[in-house]
Amino acid sequence: MDKKKQRSLNKWLRSQSKLAKRWLLATVGLGVVSSLLLLAQAGFLASILHQLIIDQVDKYTLVPQFVGLAGTIALRALCAWAREIAGFKCGEQVRLYIRQLILDKLNQLGPAYIKGKPAGTWATLVLEQVEDMQDFFSKYLPQMSLSVLIPFIILVVVFPLNWAAGLIFLVTAPLVPMFMALVGLKAADANSKNFKALQRLSGHFYDRLQSMTTLRLFNRVESETQVLQGASEVFRKRTMDVLRLAFLSSAVLEFFTSISIAITAVYFGFSFIGELNFGHYGGQVTLFTGLFILILAPEFYQPLRDLGTFYHAKAQAVGAAENIVEFLNTEASELPSGEQRVEHPDVITIKASQLEVFSVEGKRLVGPIDFELSAGQTTALVGPSGAGKTTLVNAILGFLPYQGSLQINGVELKQLKQTSWRKCISWVGQNPLLVHGSIRDNVKLGDPNISDDSIEQALQRSYAAEFIDLHGLDYMISDRSSGISVGQAQRIALARAMVQNGSFWLLDEPTASLDANSEKLVNQGIEHSIEGKTTLTITHQLAYLKQVSNIIVLANGKIVESGNYQALASQSGLFSQMLDAHQTSLQQQRGDLDA
Repeated sequence: MDKKKQRSLNKWLRSQSKLAKRWLLATVGLGVVSSLLLLAQAGFLASILHQLIIDQVDKYTLVPQFVGLAGTIALRALCAWAREIAGFKCGEQVRLYIRQLILDKLNQLGPAYIKGKPAGTWATLVLEQVEDMQDFFSKYLPQMSLSVLIPFIILVVVFPLNWAAGLIFLVTAPLVPMFMALVGLKAADANSKNFKALQRLSGHFYDRLQSMTTLRLFNRVESETQVLQGASEVFRKRTMDVLRLAFLSSAVLEFFTSISIAITAVYFGFSFIGELNFGHYGGQVTLFTGLFILILAPEFYQPLRDLGTFYHAKAQAVGAAENIVEFLNTEASELPSGEQRVEHPDVITIKASQLEVFSVEGKRLVGPIDFELSAGQTTALVGPSGAGKTTLVNAILGFLPYQGSLQINGVELKQLKQTSWRKCISWVGQNPLLVHGSIRDNVKLGDPNISDDSIEQALQRSYAAEFIDLHGLDYMISDRSSGISVGQAQRIALARAMVQNGSFWLLDEPTASLDANSEKLVNQGIEHSIEGKTTLTITHQLAYLKQVSNIIVLANGKIVESGNYQALASQSGLFSQMLDAHQTSLQQQRGDLDA
């Protein structure tokens, strides 16, 4: 990572800290108060020892000073506790804001863009990389201020007592940040590489975990294990690079602070035995002065050492910010968005004219095409894989940008408020997503207006009653539909669509993964639900298209045929070829069964 990019990311991180300025100031303020208490603590301790050793006073006369010493120690501990709380609040507030920025951007880009990367990559970005910014805001930024303020306060107190000790502090102090910067030049780059390796490993691991059954069936477990071991080895090496830099930074800081404190101690040692006679403004160096300054010496360098320790947090935050800022700056074509509501939402008509659909990055995927989905009519969208069927559906749902005209009840989709349009849609896909929760939760999806009676009626009409009667609405479903069969999950998804009660039904291969019995039940539930509704079905099962009013055949992003089943089957076009291939496949399957 070049210096210019590091400065840019550092500037971005600092700009985010303005959101928690109150907590940041509180953290710095408590650090300053703690430093003032430190001066009092050092004064009490040096005064007690001076009077006991030099003045030979009775120890009982020093009780007030002992009480004062204990009080300052307690107050410093209280300040340290409050400073940790304030620092955490500062980091928490900024992290919540950055995470919301990422989620808003994901919402803006839509699911079509999100599917372009593994789920593990997004999980790492939203969770781990945002969390890795905590120490930057809670510790590093406050320490930046304290590393200047606390040494300055100590110098103001030390110089009037002994200018030689103050000069030693002043000359040696810059060595710490200078060498810290030299060591830290590579730290941000190492962290950036580490985060990218973590993203790849997370995405790879999550995807392979999801497809574990498939890997076992195709005997690919061993080869994928080797690939995963290779990815984890890369991550291990890059993590060790980061740790090596962190330990090197700490060692350098400890070395130079130890030398500086040793020089101060040697100066006072030679002054006490009369070998050095300067730095004391005409008087003699007393035990109080020597002890007071020697007690403060480690504390003078401690803020700089802490800054060096937290410098790793800065490098870590800069590495994390690189991917986050890159994502937030992703240029994407504007998705349809307006303020108008759908007119006459009970009846839906969709009309496209010279429609071109683009990816989020601006690449044309479909078009130009013209079609119309009439009110109450069932339309099927067919075509070979990669023809653009899913792309067209994403455009209708408002997930992809488009040019040309795409009207819903005579109003351009770009002018419609997306929430208003999506309330009109009931969607059933081939791989329904069921969230971790009860059956009731999965049907309602957080809508408080849906009653249990409505849920039970929908489950009855989706032929899920037998399963529901056995387990009840409170039966828990774990992540990715675990605990129920594919057919049961599909019927619950159908019930969800029924409860939505949309006037436009969108069916994306709803029976593709079902056995014969489940397929029959789901089809019966769909037939009752879409009666009189505008429906668009994406399917490869051509046998069911005889009942469809209109068929649109898509190939290479263009509409090559359209019409009813009889008309298309009698033509020598793509649909007829797909139909012949389908019949040949069925005959081969029957032959295999007979054999």
